[in-house]
Amino acid sequence: MENTTFNYNYSAARNKEVENIRRKYMPREESKLERLKKLDSRVQTAGMIEGLCFGTVGALVFGIGMCFFLDVFAGAAWASALFMTIGTAIMIPAYPIHRRIARKTKKELTPEILRLSEEIISSAKN
Repeated sequence: MENTTFNYNYSAARNKEVENIRRKYMPREESKLERLKKLDSRVQTAGMIEGLCFGTVGALVFGIGMCFFLDVFAGAAWASALFMTIGTAIMIPAYPIHRRIARKTKKELTPEILRLSEEIISSAKN
């Protein structure tokens, strides 16, 4: 006599884990909404790093001038005034640099953002 039994093991948790791993290695297509969100994020954060770098470096140089002023470093008043002036001069253009880069990026990406948003809106109407 022949054994004709059928064994089937099903585990929802295991299958879900396998699907999650499989999804990582599948080629992924970016949707129009995801692309629109990425472009919007680029516009919102454009120039942020540059502006922060200028502001931070300027604040650090200004802080060195404050150290001279408070006699943390044995220095003269001229060193304090020099470092504080240089630090201020570095900090002042931080926001205009950020604004200029943000405007430039916005101007470059506006046509693409408008095109994508129009496609998404028109496909939602259909």
